[in-house]
Amino acid sequence: MSTIFTGSCVAMCTPFKNGTVDFDAMKRLIDWHIAEGTDALLICGTTGESSTLDDAEHREVLVRAGEMIDGRVPFVAGTGSNDTAYSVGLTEYAKTCGADAALVINPYYNKTSQEGIFKHIATVAEANPDMPIIVYNVPGRTGSNITPVTLKRLAEIDNISAVKEASGSISQIAEIIEICPDDFTVYSGNDDQTLPIIALGGKGVISVTANILPKAVHDMAEACLNDDMDKARALFRKINPVNRAMFFESNPIPVKTAMRLMGLDTGERRLPLVEMSEANEARMVEVLKAYGGIL
Repeated sequence: MSTIFTGSCVAMCTPFKNGTVDFDAMKRLIDWHIAEGTDALLICGTTGESSTLDDAEHREVLVRAGEMIDGRVPFVAGTGSNDTAYSVGLTEYAKTCGADAALVINPYYNKTSQEGIFKHIATVAEANPDMPIIVYNVPGRTGSNITPVTLKRLAEIDNISAVKEASGSISQIAEIIEICPDDFTVYSGNDDQTLPIIALGGKGVISVTANILPKAVHDMAEACLNDDMDKARALFRKINPVNRAMFFESNPIPVKTAMRLMGLDTGERRLPLVEMSEANEARMVEVLKAYGGIL
């Protein structure tokens, strides 16, 4: 298995305007991220509000993203679902859109056992043998954790190449790196754990914060990958208050608020997401001002 990307992959926001996807704004964001040094783009992830895109919209966003990215950086498509058959079909479609990999989450809401998690993700992978799969483990949203043992089983499938690990457990991530094959890639799924995960052997981050600080997140990940730990620590300490601010409320409410404050307006959110509270927006403003140079 080859590494899909190293460094910073932005989990990009989906811009909306008047109830529909704003493709002009989407193109501006993609071009800006590539110019700022973002190493890869995740389209239709959680931060992209994929759960409120209907099937036709989801597919149009993927095909338009493929055209806009045009092979300039790796394109990761969010194709996860709690419906295995739907995820199989969407992953197949993403390949036709030029996606270099698919991010596949374990089943949420209907949940399942570890065996069910294994069969769900394995089925998606085996139905799409030419598509590299990044497993997405985020127990805070799915209600169930993918254990290191289950992940090791998944990593033995040829095209399951990586995991976006957002369990929050450094001990679990260390075990995954220890027991999975050497060519299986671990990405941080939490911005505030990027440095320790890369230090353990991870290859980068799939980032929320990169939506507003693409160059800084890229530079921090690159410094860590190059073992320039003094630079990496300094950048991480500067960025980390912003990482925390991205979760003052449910993602992507804070990051879309921050982008509006910075003049990078991604437009509306879709219900059930609402505007950030005035108190939390005031806290956000203070964090962004303290970071410097972005407000």
